Amino acid sequence: MVRPTLMQSQVKLPLPSSQNRKLGTALSLSLSSRTVWHDMIGRHCPIYAVNREVLIPIPKPVGYTGADPYKISFQVGREKFLIPWLLVVNRKSSEVPMIDVHLRYSGSDLHGVTAKVVDMPHHYVEIHPDIKKQFWDPQQWPKHVLVRYTWEENSEIDVTSGFYVLFGSGLLMSFILSIYILQSSREKLARFVREAVAESSMPEGGVAKVE
Repeated sequence: MVRPTLMQSQVKLPLPSSQNRKLGTALSLSLSSRTVWHDMIGRHCPIYAVNREVLIPIPKPVGYTGADPYKISFQVGREKFLIPWLLVVNRKSSEVPMIDVHLRYSGSDLHGVTAKVVDMPHHYVEIHPDIKKQFWDPQQWPKHVLVRYTWEENSEIDVTSGFYVLFGSGLLMSFILSIYILQSSREKLARFVREAVAESSMPEGGVAKVE
């Protein structure tokens, strides 16, 4: 038995530099079939910090028969966040696939990207019945895959660093308080010793002078 050849495509998301990232900035998007890259137009691209859904066309690889698995991989630009291959054609499901992309960010910094293949929601298929028909038609290329971009904003507060700062501040305050208590105790002890010496050296019936 001949094992089917695994057909793979790549989607690359080269993001702009962090200085240029802000809410609503469109990110460039490229897609490749094997080693040939294709730049995607703006309406297919993720928009920084904006949740949205887009239909991305995937081309037919050279020599693809329709019987082989077809996978897509994502890579986010300068940070090089790599997402493993995602199977979109010839899955063990009769449902049309959808790619759920989750992006984490804070301010203008991207912290991570993950993605998974899920079944396209039925209500979307009902609204756009042609998508299902075209996706399962072996003669219909390019096929379209729904991609959902979901952004999650992370707190810019570094909890670990904050804990160390708080711990260090508490330790410093404890040290200062200890010095203050020790200094106060020394003064009280010295005064006690002077008074004790004065009392022991006081003549009978006389008054000793304490310097």
